[in-house]
Amino acid sequence: MHPGRAFRRLPIRLRVNLAFALVLAVVLAGTGAFLDLRFAAEMKSAIDQSLRSRAGDVIALVGQADSGLRQAGAVGLSTRARDFAQVLAPTGQIVDSSPQTAGHAVLSASRLPRPNAPGTFIEQAAVAGLVGRVRMLAVPVHAQGRNLVVVVGTTLSDRDRALSNLRTLLLIGGAGALALSALAGFLAIGRALRPIELMRRRADEIGAAEPGSRLPVPPTRDEVARLGGTLNSMLDRLEDALRRERTFVSDASHELRGPLTILKAELELALRGPLDRGVLEHTVRSAAEETDRLVQLAEDLLVIARGEHDHLPLTRSRFDTSELLGGIRDRFATQASALGRRIHVSTPENGRLNADRARIEQALGNMVENALRYGDGDITLWASSPAGGVQLHVSDAGPGFDPAFLPHAFRRFTRADASRSTEGTGLGLAIVATIAAAHQGSAHAANRLGGADVWISLPPGE
Repeated sequence: MHPGRAFRRLPIRLRVNLAFALVLAVVLAGTGAFLDLRFAAEMKSAIDQSLRSRAGDVIALVGQADSGLRQAGAVGLSTRARDFAQVLAPTGQIVDSSPQTAGHAVLSASRLPRPNAPGTFIEQAAVAGLVGRVRMLAVPVHAQGRNLVVVVGTTLSDRDRALSNLRTLLLIGGAGALALSALAGFLAIGRALRPIELMRRRADEIGAAEPGSRLPVPPTRDEVARLGGTLNSMLDRLEDALRRERTFVSDASHELRGPLTILKAELELALRGPLDRGVLEHTVRSAAEETDRLVQLAEDLLVIARGEHDHLPLTRSRFDTSELLGGIRDRFATQASALGRRIHVSTPENGRLNADRARIEQALGNMVENALRYGDGDITLWASSPAGGVQLHVSDAGPGFDPAFLPHAFRRFTRADASRSTEGTGLGLAIVATIAAAHQGSAHAANRLGGADVWISLPPGE
């Protein structure tokens, strides 16, 4: 399996902790390397400074013909077994030496600096009579009437031991700090993720039986709190949708029960026995009317269901507002005349719409039917164009809406007069609102001085 894919499959707590530990390990390694190099450089500088000081003392002794390095301990030049000094001729012969290196020259003639050259620092793996690596300073001098080379040096065992101890401490301390930090990070990440785990457990317990339950949101103002708030808002919307669906199913069942009961009674009547032709025709005609009512109710419910899920199909075209309202007037003229009422059209010339004509006609038809059923007096169809949009109005001269009904006028299965429950399904204005919303518009109702006014507003560009 690819390492990256395997890493992504690890729990988020472990992934974050591993990433944290890796970064900390890099930081600790870099810090340790810096300290090691810095400490080694400081020790080297201190050793070189000590060698320069001792070389100056030896050069002063070489200028005294009656003094030698074997007696240097008396003046503090060679008090440690790891320090040494030699005076060499340019040919590599020993002129004088401290006791530790009296038997062999510490440098061959090829490695000695030339006369008048600056002092040279030299590191060597081993020197006879001493243990471990050594660091030396060779300085050419002119004394006792000839050219000589003063060599002072010291073993690096103390430096190597100190560096080894430092590296051991850095390794142990770094490993301990990494382990403690990783543990602290693991616990801290677990505590940070605890609110999410609590939300997960609560979400697992929430079901349709208790839709009012919500996720626990921590009092912090961080990403976890915002996530909890967003999820609770989503649950609010889901609960509202569930409540509306339950209400929709309950209301639809109630509306369907009436026509089905009547249809069943009519069919049972026709099956009871021989009926004369007139009674049979009346029974079949009544059953057909109830069937038409069921079909219309099913179509209305389909329109509303599609509109709520943004699936109401629209076929847009451009057409004249005056032509649209004139067609609606002609369509309902006979029905209005039978009630002793008239329909008027009052609209500006050259008004145009870009919308689904069939759906707009359906919405206006429902508004006119509502005015014929519940309103009074003549009905006026008119249009206006506020702020570049279009408003299509249906007004009547009746008593208007009950003020308590206005906020609920466009809800499903609501009626202005509950006593007229058999005259409609309460879906007419709900379909008006659905069609308006499908066109990115809205539906409105109000009482004016002349009666009730219902209209749909379409935004600019429609």
